[in-house]
Amino acid sequence: MFLRALVSAAALLTLAACNSGDRAPAPGAPTVQVADALCRPTPRGRQTTGCYMTLTASGADRLVSVESPDANIVQIHESRMESNMMMMQQMRDGMPLAAGQATALAPGGNHLMLLGVKEPLAVGDTVTLKLIFATAAPVEVTATVAQPVASEYDQTTAH
Repeated sequence: MFLRALVSAAALLTLAACNSGDRAPAPGAPTVQVADALCRPTPRGRQTTGCYMTLTASGADRLVSVESPDANIVQIHESRMESNMMMMQQMRDGMPLAAGQATALAPGGNHLMLLGVKEPLAVGDTVTLKLIFATAAPVEVTATVAQPVASEYDQTTAH
């Protein structure tokens, strides 16, 4: 009887150690603050949109991936001018975050791209995003669906 209880306790401890897949941050690991999270509404008939926010890490880190129950895929993208054309490309190695400096994800620059949006997004809706970092604990964010403040870039593109 004692042996059975001991084996059961060991099994429970093993399961607890492997629970949700979210790892605990290492002692002294950076933390990341998120501000002004916003995703654009989806244009009629489209299932892609951009999301923007400001990230501030307490120590050097890297945004390595993003998940959302509201889209099939979320990619970290950079936009840059090439041959007088705005080009967008996935940042496969993630996006570096400098210690103590605000890093903006904004129209015309680095941003998150939601692909395969499951339901049309309208102004006033919200989008759940889980930001995963190289060393900081994951951060879950609720982004508001709205149009970002107009800029020169916004006059030439839809995301």
